[in-house]
Amino acid sequence: MPTLEHSIALLALWAAFGYLLGSIPFGMVLARVMGLGNLREIGSGNIGATNVLRTGNKTAAALTLLLDGGKGLVAVLLARAFGGEDTAQVAALAAMLGHCYPVWLGFRGGKGVATFLGILLALSFPVGLAACAAWLVGALATRISSMGALVAAATSTIAMVFLGYGIGLLLGIALTVLIFWRHRANISRIKAGTEPKIGKKT
Repeated sequence: MPTLEHSIALLALWAAFGYLLGSIPFGMVLARVMGLGNLREIGSGNIGATNVLRTGNKTAAALTLLLDGGKGLVAVLLARAFGGEDTAQVAALAAMLGHCYPVWLGFRGGKGVATFLGILLALSFPVGLAACAAWLVGALATRISSMGALVAAATSTIAMVFLGYGIGLLLGIALTVLIFWRHRANISRIKAGTEPKIGKKT
């Protein structure tokens, strides 16, 4: 855990910034702009890139992935540049919460995977790369996006320890727990063998 170098008021300001940035539902915006319909009525009803892909539009899915990851990355980089490690970690957690529980959507947001990976890349690039690689291995091996997410989350805190970002361990644990909590329904479907494969529309 980083040393708290800034006032509670400043930390709260960065938390608000991170939350607001994280709460932008890029998937829903892109789906509307590109005429793909209401994501709440498509596939799983989720607002993330995996569900956008179920519309059949790979460009929209890729843009959603980049933008959802980018908002986590930008929140951390700006907070670190104008504050320090404490503000960066506060903004990181807030951005994740903003994506998962956006006030604009009645606190019904996404699973947070892209935002999680963007956050890790900004906090520690080697850790972020390791998590992305873990997601890729998990997803390719099973053809299940949520499995990739769970593998990435489960290995991220281990990567923090071995790749020199131990200062972020508590944050990493919190983000991992949040990823698993947001995927609890997916975990049940994986156990039952009913979790949809990547690219499946229904």
